[in-house]
Amino acid sequence: MASGGMQLLGFSLAFLGFVGLIISATMTEWKMSSYAGDNIITAQAMYEGLWQSCVYQSTGQLQCKVYDSLLQLPLEVQAARGFILSGILLCGIAILVASVGMKCTKCMEDNVDLKNKVAVAGGVVFIIAGVFAFVATIWYGDNIRRKFFDPFTPTNGRYEFGKALYIGWGACALTVIGGSLLCCNCGQNSSGATPARYPAPRPKQPSQPGYV
Repeated sequence: MASGGMQLLGFSLAFLGFVGLIISATMTEWKMSSYAGDNIITAQAMYEGLWQSCVYQSTGQLQCKVYDSLLQLPLEVQAARGFILSGILLCGIAILVASVGMKCTKCMEDNVDLKNKVAVAGGVVFIIAGVFAFVATIWYGDNIRRKFFDPFTPTNGRYEFGKALYIGWGACALTVIGGSLLCCNCGQNSSGATPARYPAPRPKQPSQPGYV
């Protein structure tokens, strides 16, 4: 029963990470304009994401523009798109695989060993998906950090980490932790106890004539 509870906890955490990755990928606030400096104009705030950029005016007006060309995008944006979409796709596959192998489902009940292996395979796919999303967010965040501390970057052109990056990092952690919990059930049987072994009965000796 404890093994089934660990599977359910791991699946729940990984599913929350899957939802978080979708939210992070669709958000615009991957990076936001920095106000570190003396001559910074605070009348507007600029946000950039993977799909569009937005300008928020102090009057409350928000204007967004979708990126026109894919080939003109910076390398970190193209890489982040590819890695995080791959992570989301792998999470979807892992959800289907892990659902078949979990103890709380009725699929493959007649073969417990194979059912456990399927659950472990779902956990491994969850971990790979989390690593893919980690690459996307860390690469994008490291590019923001390097440009922020670059002395040749103008003060008004510096950006800081946006909300989407923090949500993405948390979602990646949940996905990896949840997949690891699913993998912890490798090699466990359904009951959690080893079957008892009894000694084989000794054969009876045939009776000899003339003896009582």
